[in-house]
Amino acid sequence: MTEPTAAAAATSAAPDPRTAEQDRVVGLLGREWSAIADLLAGLDEDAWSRPALPGWDVHDVIGHLIGTERTLAGAQHPDIPADGECGEHVRNDIGRVNEAWIVALRDRPPADLLADFRAITAERLASLRAMTAEEFNAPSWTPAGQATYARFMQIRIFDCWMHEQDIRAAVAIPGHEGGPEAEQALEEVIAAIGYIVGKRGRAPDGSSVRIRLTGPVERDLHVVVDGRARPVEAINGEPTASLALSSSLFMRLAGGREDAEAALGRIELGGDLALARQLATNLAYTI
Repeated sequence: MTEPTAAAAATSAAPDPRTAEQDRVVGLLGREWSAIADLLAGLDEDAWSRPALPGWDVHDVIGHLIGTERTLAGAQHPDIPADGECGEHVRNDIGRVNEAWIVALRDRPPADLLADFRAITAERLASLRAMTAEEFNAPSWTPAGQATYARFMQIRIFDCWMHEQDIRAAVAIPGHEGGPEAEQALEEVIAAIGYIVGKRGRAPDGSSVRIRLTGPVERDLHVVVDGRARPVEAINGEPTASLALSSSLFMRLAGGREDAEAALGRIELGGDLALARQLATNLAYTI
């Protein structure tokens, strides 16, 4: 019998790097869901009715999260409300689709809704863990366009973490602003930093920008504009304009959760102050 060579044996035994990334992403998503459930478990009934986003209270945010995961699990989608049946906060077709689950779950008592959230996230976690690497990395629609299912789940971490922070702001219980889940959520914004600086912030050609995040997640983001805005590892010399702010405020501004003009007092502007201010007031990029 012919024995395999050492090189062939090593190759056959090498772990699939996609599996390690799948484990990382699914683990982060599971921990994020646990953080949300733990937060909800400590709320009294009144807290569930506190405003969290335009048109949504805490109850609605959880209804949205449940609905998204139920849809991904293959559940039948509720009827989508007609244009006139939605509030002014619903401005597009995606908003109307989101609103369908919220309307369907609006009469659920908070304790039951929390049980629903625990049940669907446990189901989804088991399903994600059971997927093969091929299934997890298969082509898929995502909110950022056509990509892979793995990419979609990275976006889910961002979405769920942002909504956790929406709830925390509504009930005045800050927390979970650092750590692996927050860092992964930040990576989602970093992936769009060229668009944010170049398109939203209208940084001119030939300029450079540094955005310094002072914590809980500490990071320096560098962007140069040479025909198009693109992230770089470092900038030679001083940037044309700079911002320094907490990672928490940066994420709230990027997600359109905070009035940018009102937040200027918590942002340190440097270099070309007019450009820095223009950037600071145009960080929002989500729909």
